[in-house]
Amino acid sequence: MTVYNFSAGPAVLPKKVLEQAQSSLVDYQGSGMSILELSHRSSLFLAVIEECEQLLRELMKIPENYRVLFMQGGASLQFSMLPLNVAQGKKALYVNTGSWAKKAIAAAKKVPNVEVEVVASSEDTQYTTVPTIDVAQLDAVAAYLHITTNETIGGVTYHQIPQTGSLPLVADMSSNFLSNDYRVEDFAMIYAGAQKNLGPSGLTVVIIRDDFLNKEDVFSAMLDYRVQAENQSMYNTPPTFAIYVAKLVLEWVKELGGVPEIVKRNQQKAALLYEAIEQSSLFSSPVAKENRSLTNIPFVTGNAELDKAFIKQATAAGFENIKGHRSVGGMRASIYNAFPLEGVQALVAFMEAFEKEQGEN
Repeated sequence: MTVYNFSAGPAVLPKKVLEQAQSSLVDYQGSGMSILELSHRSSLFLAVIEECEQLLRELMKIPENYRVLFMQGGASLQFSMLPLNVAQGKKALYVNTGSWAKKAIAAAKKVPNVEVEVVASSEDTQYTTVPTIDVAQLDAVAAYLHITTNETIGGVTYHQIPQTGSLPLVADMSSNFLSNDYRVEDFAMIYAGAQKNLGPSGLTVVIIRDDFLNKEDVFSAMLDYRVQAENQSMYNTPPTFAIYVAKLVLEWVKELGGVPEIVKRNQQKAALLYEAIEQSSLFSSPVAKENRSLTNIPFVTGNAELDKAFIKQATAAGFENIKGHRSVGGMRASIYNAFPLEGVQALVAFMEAFEKEQGEN
């Protein structure tokens, strides 16, 4: 039985990458040492992290005045690090688009000496849309405006990034990193957990503009962007294996044709599934059409018991992790960069068969 993994993260990785990583577990490049055993100060690993950064810069067209940091702690640590570093004694602006935006807001409110203001929210639509932001009404001297470009749980996304002028824009891009055609120069900072589109869990990428780096020390060097940048992500032992796998994934993306090809493939996969949902008389999408995610697609039958039956049968048929997040229920198909088109085609066929079965009962 073929298994298709719809996990929202840690998520599916390219088979080629897994095979390359496997071959390096015992002996990396004839060194007699596993990739897991390399010193982070060794020439072998320094070459890995340098190549990983250069590939990311090339694929995302990252300007020279941005630093690339390979960090730990997931996006959740960035929720606190961001205001701690750059919003002390200032106001930080947030847009509330759902579960992950709310977590970022809650974390920022716990940081002393930071005023948090939610300037737009889609709570009134049950987080099924992206709210309109009146940029002209924003506090121009605020530290930053924070958005979550793709809500993993709710399946809403920004297809157009707000243009904020001199007000720094910061994005949690965890679930559509390398899956979109955004321009890095439109942001002062981007951060993303790697475990959805870039590699295994344990690695977080931060892309931060030089002039957005904190000017003052933070009480902990581990939580200080400037210290991390000055030490090229090597202040302490970085997540070496995760960085290595990320490098392999970036090589895979480049071989495919880069981010434009990835976006094209993701659009094709998402269009296939959304079309099936639209044509169905059983399944529906809770998200407004103009804000639907390419990477995380929730859908429901409208009947909780029927949802459970679908999930049970789908799992038995090899569609793993198709259950929606516990906070919203229903089903969710996370179809990140490495998820194959064949998996979406198989899911659509299964959905059609399930619907037909229900109609006959």
